[in-house]
Amino acid sequence: MKKALLLTIAGLLTAVGMTTAQTAKQVGGDISLLTKYETNGTKYYDLEGNAITDMLGYFKTQGLNAMRVRLFVAPGNATASEKDNGVVQDLDYVKALGKRIKDAGFSLMLDFHYSDTWADPAKQWTPKDWLTLTDEQLYTKIYDYTKEALQAMKDAGATPDFIQTGNEISYGMLWGEGIITKNTESETTYQASSTTYKRYDASQTANRTRFTTLLKKAGEACREVCPQAKIILHTERVPSASYLNNFYTDMNDAGVDYDIIGLSYYPYYHGNLAQLETSLNTLETNFAEKEIMIVETGYYYAWQPTISSPGVNLAGTYPISPEGQQAFTKALIGQLKGHTKVVGLYWWMMEASESGLDWSTKRVTRDWYNASLFNDNEKVSGKDGITYNYPAGKAMPALGELKSFLDGDNTGIRGINADSRSLPSDGWYTLDGRRLAGRPTVKGIYINNGRKVVVK
Repeated sequence: MKKALLLTIAGLLTAVGMTTAQTAKQVGGDISLLTKYETNGTKYYDLEGNAITDMLGYFKTQGLNAMRVRLFVAPGNATASEKDNGVVQDLDYVKALGKRIKDAGFSLMLDFHYSDTWADPAKQWTPKDWLTLTDEQLYTKIYDYTKEALQAMKDAGATPDFIQTGNEISYGMLWGEGIITKNTESETTYQASSTTYKRYDASQTANRTRFTTLLKKAGEACREVCPQAKIILHTERVPSASYLNNFYTDMNDAGVDYDIIGLSYYPYYHGNLAQLETSLNTLETNFAEKEIMIVETGYYYAWQPTISSPGVNLAGTYPISPEGQQAFTKALIGQLKGHTKVVGLYWWMMEASESGLDWSTKRVTRDWYNASLFNDNEKVSGKDGITYNYPAGKAMPALGELKSFLDGDNTGIRGINADSRSLPSDGWYTLDGRRLAGRPTVKGIYINNGRKVVVK
């Protein structure tokens, strides 16, 4: 059946020009620290309280089909504090975990942090070994590094299905190195000593061109090594639909090659569900040719920290408790299912739990992440003074809620969307119309000179 459907798609490509196969819906989470938790001896339990001996197998039983893993350039260069909070994922670590994920039957999203440490809107520091490179040399470096990393993943049996070329890159990436001295959204540069950080801003032509060139070079490497993978551009400006609109307009105007708009959405950082709705509507209207994924989300099950604007406190609607976390998850999924372009939902750090570990010698992170999908402690004191009794290491009820995102979507391909662009007769293309640098090296069906070609 699938072979026949692929041939039908190929026929449509020849007949009407370039088309796009809609992505099957993905649901799961970022489990970048799973190996570390397992090595240190975390005790995990299912929703019934039974010990879990195979975490990926358990996630399968919960109806999940997708996992995400981050990759740092050289995490050995990170500070001790950063390492204490999860910066450990070098290429060897990610190859091994990625292979486990693929062998277990999940799709794999690879999240490139083009840094030795956390890359997010407030910090996009250039890897230590790349600091002396000029912009032109960085264009070559990001291409070479991305290509080499992806080839290593393929060789290890961990070929990604989705690739983020940067993590939360709302304000660019590879700025430079230093201490943030200005940290508000209105600032356009970050300075320390004589260094001016090359932060993306739509009003700064040079920095905008530099940023989009980096993305295009990273994308070229993705298409060459993993032509079937979909590229994600990941931002987190849900609080500002206009910023999202301007950002992705800039990307399109510059010719940046990508398939999916990736968003982070945490209500305590980004606003309520109505704000998310506004941003999703804007993106679906103005970028109808793109799909959307929530590549990071979460909600507290205990002790919600102080919240500042534009985040909101939703505890009155979804209490800060295991049950409240489940209720938020259900509401979020209900909203997302009303958007046909939203094809992915990933819970961030879903595996976090220090259950059963000796905090003085075996802890995995210095800080407690109280929005994971496994409890840390037998009794957790809420910020309001209430103690929530919940067994240590036990899965949260929200975990069992995630699979409902897939309801009504059991097929591998959800439809064919015609694209108004014509498909040139020269060159090699994937079935969803992506041009390759040359003859593909991966087995599959391709378009060459307007005809279907099977590469064996």
